[in-house]
Amino acid sequence: MAIEKLLQKIESKEYTIGIVGLGYVGLPLMWTFHSNRMPVLGFDVDENKVNCINEGRSYIKHLGDKMMGELAGSALCDATTDFSRLPEADAVLLCVPTPLDQHREPDMTYVVNTTETVAKYLREGQLVILESTTWPGTTEELMIPILEKASGLKAGKDFYVAYSPEREDPGNADFNTAKIPKVVGGHGEDALKLATALYDTSIVQTVPVSDTKTAEAVKITENVFRAVNIALVNELKVVYDKMGIDIHEVVEAAATKPFGYMKFTPGPGLGGHCIPIDPFYLTWRAREFEKNTRFIELAGEINTNMPEYVIQKTAMALNKHKKALNGSKVLVIGLAYKPNVDDMRESPTFKLLDLLKENGAETDYYDTYLPLITPTREHAEWTGTKSVEWNKEVIASYDAVLISTNHSDIDYRELIQWSDCIVDTRNSFKGIEERFEGQITKA
Repeated sequence: MAIEKLLQKIESKEYTIGIVGLGYVGLPLMWTFHSNRMPVLGFDVDENKVNCINEGRSYIKHLGDKMMGELAGSALCDATTDFSRLPEADAVLLCVPTPLDQHREPDMTYVVNTTETVAKYLREGQLVILESTTWPGTTEELMIPILEKASGLKAGKDFYVAYSPEREDPGNADFNTAKIPKVVGGHGEDALKLATALYDTSIVQTVPVSDTKTAEAVKITENVFRAVNIALVNELKVVYDKMGIDIHEVVEAAATKPFGYMKFTPGPGLGGHCIPIDPFYLTWRAREFEKNTRFIELAGEINTNMPEYVIQKTAMALNKHKKALNGSKVLVIGLAYKPNVDDMRESPTFKLLDLLKENGAETDYYDTYLPLITPTREHAEWTGTKSVEWNKEVIASYDAVLISTNHSDIDYRELIQWSDCIVDTRNSFKGIEERFEGQITKA
């Protein structure tokens, strides 16, 4: 089909968008296109997610029930586990995981398997866009050969390929998918035109770049920037703590400078689907070009070691109460990797739980967003563990409470009343901690 006809189809909103992977990226993307009256067809191997969409039941807490109800009641939206329906879509957007394997190298299994499935049903005129964060060169060197070999079609001639990295920030009330500019790189001019026109229907701004590997590098750069700066404040936290200086007070005061400084806050370690993983995609790729990424590797080392520092501070806090970590009961507050979301991917809380257990502590956790630990790739031993109840009798039974994630639904004043030993990694008691000297240890 001629590019002009495809562009007209987008403009007239008769262009069906297929989204593969209906998780924290794919579901908001589905909603964004649907909100702009674009027909959307969602694909996922998880039958529960598909049923939730079609029945209007929420499975990502911070997105709410209203969104799901509107998707379920719309003639413009459908979800399915039947990938033979892929030819119904004019554009196929891949929103699948890109984790690291046990050797901290890119695990492209999801991208490869999904691309092979798309290739099986690929038809002329379709646009295929990868949104998953990955190493520069993935689209050209990995995806396109798979699509061409299996389909017998030629990219840029018979079908089109682009890359546009997701920029989701789960739980951010100020920026949803529609409000975040979209970087777009195409395999050729026609692919770029199509992908740009597609996102222009629903996203506040598109940012075209010269090719797919540049777009892939943009996403990696964004997350490397964050990882390095978080590592910096984490390192400063350790140094300033020895000097008797509160890193949080330093960061807040520094943030008043209107230029030349950007605020980053320290924590117990990195979590989420981006920062703990994405920089290592570039590290891995750079080795192919005989280049070292010393900044990235140093940042990774600092951030990875933060849970150890937190456990040391917990042991010191217990020691003030004449108790040892070995044999103590410790409650970890917050399983999610960030406040006010039900997302536990790469959460540093898992590492804290592991370290506490290794040091002989009896551990539990509290998190209303994640009342049950579901199966994970790396922490199977915690599967089925339930959050404890929030009441005075339960909380007071612990020798120490360790705050890993500072959800806003936690009553911190009650916590102060119920626990004599609190280790706070998130500055949760800002403004009131001075009245409880000795009770709260910042870590």
